[in-house]
This record gives sequence, C-alpha cells and structure tokens, in this order.
Amino acid sequence: MKPERRAQWGWALYDWANSAFATTVLAGFFPLFFRNFWNEGVADEVVTFRLGVAHSASGLFILLLAPLLGTLADRSGAKKAFLFGFALLGAAATALLAAAPANAWLWATLCFALASIGFSGSMVFTDALLVDVAQPHEYERVSALGFGLGYLGGGLLFALNVAMVLQPGAFGLAGKTQAVQWSFVMVGVWWALFTLPLMRWVRERPAAGRVTAGQALVEALRELARTLRTLKQHRAVWMFLLAYWLYIDGVDTVIRMAVNFGQALGFPDDSLIIALLLVQFVGFPAAIAFGRLGERWGARNAVLLALAVYIGVTLWAYTLRTVGQFYAMAVVIALVQGGVQSQSRALFAQLIPAGRAGEFFGFYNMLGKFAVVLGPLLVGWAALVLQDQRAALLALLVLFVPGMLLLSRVPAPARSARG
Repeated sequence: MKPERRAQWGWALYDWANSAFATTVLAGFFPLFFRNFWNEGVADEVVTFRLGVAHSASGLFILLLAPLLGTLADRSGAKKAFLFGFALLGAAATALLAAAPANAWLWATLCFALASIGFSGSMVFTDALLVDVAQPHEYERVSALGFGLGYLGGGLLFALNVAMVLQPGAFGLAGKTQAVQWSFVMVGVWWALFTLPLMRWVRERPAAGRVTAGQALVEALRELARTLRTLKQHRAVWMFLLAYWLYIDGVDTVIRMAVNFGQALGFPDDSLIIALLLVQFVGFPAAIAFGRLGERWGARNAVLLALAVYIGVTLWAYTLRTVGQFYAMAVVIALVQGGVQSQSRALFAQLIPAGRAGEFFGFYNMLGKFAVVLGPLLVGWAALVLQDQRAALLALLVLFVPGMLLLSRVPAPARSARG
C-alpha cells in the first residue's frame, strides 16, 4: 500500500476507534444505564433533564477551548500528540464508568463528562489532520471513509456488547448489569488500541516556524484574536459556521437523546438496542454512498439533502406510536446521519484558508460542542415545561430549518478549485 493511502486508512481508523464510544456509550448504554441504574425510580422528566445536563456539562470545556487547541496545534506541529492525549483521557474515563455504583448519577456524569471531553477534544485534531492526509479533490471520499469505518467498527463492538447484555450467561457474566459494565471497559480498550494506526501511519506536515509549547500558547492566543477579527473577511466560512451551528445542534441532539425518547414512550430496552444496531449497519454503506454523492453533487448539496430528511423525521417523530415505526425511523436516520457529518467536514475543509486548518477546525468543533451544550438542554427543558416528550422534539425544527436555509446561501466551492 502506498504511504499516502496508508495514511488515509490510519486517519480513518480513528473514527473506527472512537465510534465505539459514540455507539456503545453515548447513544446506547449510557442513557439506558443512566435511567435504569444510576437514576432508578426517578421521574422520566427529571431523568431527561439530568441527561441533558450531563451532555451539556461535557460540551462546555471544548466549547471554550476548541479554537485555542486548534491554533495551538497549528503552531506547535503537534496535532497527533494532542489527539493521542485526549484519546487516552476519553478511553480511561469510559472504562471508569464501570466502577460507578447504583444511583450514583453524579459520579456517572463526571466520568461521562471527562470521556466526552476526550472524544470531542480529539476530534478537533482528527478533523484538522484531514488536510494532511488528503488532497482537496479527495476530501469528500476520505471524510466519508472515516465515517463509514466508524459506523462499521462501532457497530461490530456494539453488536458484541449487545450479545453480552442479552445473553450474559454465555459470556460467563452474572447478569445484564455486569455485561454493561464490562462493555464500558471494552470500549476504553478498543478506543486506545485503534488510535495506534493513526499515530504510526499519519505523517503530520511540519508547522511553519515551529515553536515550543509555551511560545505556541502565546501565539495561539494572538492568532485566536486575529481570527475573530478577520473571520468576517471570509464570508463563505462564517455563513457556513452559523448554519452548521444550528443544524448540527439538531443532529447531535437526535443522536444523544433518541434512546431516552424511546424509553419515555415505553418501548422495551431490547427494542431500542436493536434500533441502534440498525443505525450502525445501515449507516456504514450509507456514509460511503454519501461520499460518492458529495463527489458528484458537491458536499453542500449532499448536506442539504440530509437536512431535508431530518426535518421530515422530526415531524414524523411527533406521531410515533409503535416499535415498528421506531425501527423505520432509525433506518431513515441512518441513511443520512453519516452523510451530514462527513460532507459538512469535507465542505468546511474546502472553504478554509490554506495553512490554518487547526485554527479554523477549532471554531468548527467549538460550534459543534456548543450544540452539545444547548441542544439536549433545550429538549430537556421543553420536556419539563410541556410534560410531553413528543412536543419537546419539535423544538428541533427551530434548529434544522434555519440551518438549512442558511446553508443554501453558502457559495459552493468551484469544482475546478478542488482538483
């Protein structure tokens, strides 16, 4: 395999690594365990609010530091080092979730917050490394490869973890609780292990005028202030960031709160787990297909298509009544979830100024994490006030519709400029 292709696979395998957290923990067992084990006997609306707080607390750190981290990495030439540090933090904190005892929702929230910081912090540097492993005309394909491998890898480990929960005796486990706890440990090990190909195969481009970490921090603060002043000169960039802030808020909230929504409607936990497996295994080929679609139509148009589907799903969710409908909805979401994420990353990589990927992807990730702060809190607050889980989800239209309209006004990069 050629070194440049091996680097692309090493970079994409980090999505394989950290998607175990996104699937088994973030979307799957954490919300189930949070309600049934760490909040046993607590009212549904209170659990939804606490879950929203857990997600939001983890987003505050990256919200504040993502732009600084990205600029720091650009100036120090240490994207890989920062990525590895955040990945290890996330892996260790995930494994520690297994030690949180029953009804210890604060302990669980703290471990989850640290794991989420590791997950989100590492993605600042993963996204910035896209420009080191791919040429502009390859961004759609390589970005989609990462998300595709993420769905596949996360789905494979999640399938094993689900088997452990459904048949704990076959794995020598005492029951479902112990199976979930061992799943947290397995995610931590998986995450750390599959970070290694990126560390070994990806060659980061040297930073211009590389400086020490202390000097880089000072320069990062200066460059951050400069970026804030000059962002208005890059109209396409700031318009995209505003649109992205809105629609990715809705996307992330669907990912993080879907299981809680199903539980509140009274669907069996096993059925919710099956729905998550459907998302993973439908999402793998769908993410790859969206990469091809982005190459043919352009990344912006691919994202617009995905957002139209999300608006339809949000309206559909208000009428949701049966487990079969929940399964169908999971499949529809799986068809576009990876596409909206991968093609957003590819489009932004095409829009940003050359040589400032870490800095601008810091803003990109900051807005993504701002969504983590506001989106779940919005749904949780609406559930408390309205006392209606379905009506609370309609709040997502406030995010999807304006986000889609703003994105449609972002100038599409010229095809010739991308190779």
